[in-house]
Amino acid sequence: MALHTLQNGELRLSIADAGAELMRIEDILTGTDYLWHGDSAYWGRRSPVLFPIVGSLKEKEYKYNGKSYSMGQHGFARDMEFTMTEHTVDTIWFTLRADSQTLKMYPFRFCLEIGYRLTGRSIQVMWKVSNEDKKTMFFSIGGHPAFLCPINGEGKRQDYYLIFDNPEPLHYSKLNKNGLVESENHCLETQNGVLAIRPDLFDEDALIIEGGQAHRVALADPKRRPYLTVTFDAPLFGLWSPAKKNAPFVCIEPWYGRCDKESFDGMLADREYGNELRPGKSFQAEYTICLSAPEAV
Repeated sequence: MALHTLQNGELRLSIADAGAELMRIEDILTGTDYLWHGDSAYWGRRSPVLFPIVGSLKEKEYKYNGKSYSMGQHGFARDMEFTMTEHTVDTIWFTLRADSQTLKMYPFRFCLEIGYRLTGRSIQVMWKVSNEDKKTMFFSIGGHPAFLCPINGEGKRQDYYLIFDNPEPLHYSKLNKNGLVESENHCLETQNGVLAIRPDLFDEDALIIEGGQAHRVALADPKRRPYLTVTFDAPLFGLWSPAKKNAPFVCIEPWYGRCDKESFDGMLADREYGNELRPGKSFQAEYTICLSAPEAV
């Protein structure tokens, strides 16, 4: 697996051709790692892209133009080899295009570009989806970065906090055993936007927070000092750590798309939070990971 590096005076990033996945975020001055290292005892991935679907399909298939297509959870891009197409001092881009393998699962000719830009202590994760087909294309895309919690082995996960830019309670959806939305409008009570990471917080899988309720989520240490903040414009996001494993990481996942509901019985074009592109058009989105200065942690 080929790895590429972006580095400045503060941070070093490693990105793989496989899935164009961010593999490591390292503080050069302190040696601190911020990204989960992919131990398969908990979860073997680190920061995969979710494309062309986010989450699970009902019955693991979808309908388009009178046909049914099968696809696994979160789509196929995370398992494919990208081509590195640009590498400058502070930016790197990777490209994946439709081929005979993808067309069996997803009948659209697309170009997916994933970029990373390193500025100071901020990492900009960029997506560009282009429709290279002659028909309208329907897709979802999302991030799934896993961040170490605790950081530097200090304390336990339940000693840490999530901090949202919304001081009001957040409403979220739950998933069933098949990864489909089974119930909505659960309430996540916070203290003015601060949520303690209880040991049982993820026992029922991911928390799906829809409707643009928050656009900035921070992980904070036992003294409630944020050490990492994810900022996004996405209409929904997921919070996840493996159920009942007390894994030492938390995923903060900006999404433009979502798994199906148990009751869903529509076409690909009907999937909630889905996106559509006319032929020749492109979709662009991004999110930012910002790390606090060492003295602030």
